[in-house]
Amino acid sequence: MNSRDIAERASADTSAGTLDGRVAIITGGGRGIGGAVAKLFAREGATVVVNDIGASLSGLQSDGNPASELVRDIEAAGGTAVTNGADISDHEAARDLVESTIDRFGKLDVLVNVAGILRDRMIFNMSEEEWDAVIRVHLKGHFNTIKPAAAHWRKIGDPDAQNRIINYTSRAGLHGAPGQPNYSAAKMGIVGLTYSCAVALRRYGVTTNAVSPAAATRMTATIRDDAYSSGANELSPDSIAPIAAYLASEHSGWLNGHVIHARGYEVSLYSDPEPLVTLRSDGPWDLDEMAKEVESQFRPITEAAPPNPFV
Repeated sequence: MNSRDIAERASADTSAGTLDGRVAIITGGGRGIGGAVAKLFAREGATVVVNDIGASLSGLQSDGNPASELVRDIEAAGGTAVTNGADISDHEAARDLVESTIDRFGKLDVLVNVAGILRDRMIFNMSEEEWDAVIRVHLKGHFNTIKPAAAHWRKIGDPDAQNRIINYTSRAGLHGAPGQPNYSAAKMGIVGLTYSCAVALRRYGVTTNAVSPAAATRMTATIRDDAYSSGANELSPDSIAPIAAYLASEHSGWLNGHVIHARGYEVSLYSDPEPLVTLRSDGPWDLDEMAKEVESQFRPITEAAPPNPFV
């Protein structure tokens, strides 16, 4: 069975009502990956709050009203969705997004953090504002929505609940992208935040995982990468939405604190960080002896590792 057959079988197994009755917030949900996730969630029976401020890729200009357009499409297809224009980089606005959703629908089951911007520049040319803006939207934006959602679930205090946080990281964070030091740092920070929340919130019936997506979107259009210029259908954001729908379902409670990569018809589970080899001395290290041991034990492992896709 090839990867496409597996993806189609997985989609069939989790179709037609996987998310019936669940309420989900999706930030950055107006288009691209967030939009694909919102459409699939609604098709699977979820009530979807589509959060999007309609900003340009840099976040500096307005770029239409994609959330309203998407909600109209969802409603036309028989789904239930509402728009929300809160700026998730604003702490109070993000809190209001979560609290207004709970007030309106009586609960919150799933929080999906997709919203983000780009301010690409090499590290030696990057301004403080370019750094701060990307960290604020991506990393602080995740914190801003997770905090009030977590507080709500903690207040309920049901260890058997099936609540979900789905964060979005990136290969740029996991492997490093040379022209995106701010974006890479934010996305790797999201991984650490995911691990922390997975440990802290499980007792309240919450699982927290991160998805590292690869799809043809506005963001990847800025990257000179042949991998995104071929296989347009396979690299559609629609192809990577099913893993988010599975994570949002009540079937995924066994999966907590992990990073999943989704690209086209492939879904991969990343390994968790762990030591590869440990050196130990009987006493304080002699520098020359340490250098010898590090080179003899560490170097063969690093040289045998798969090449970094960004180098």
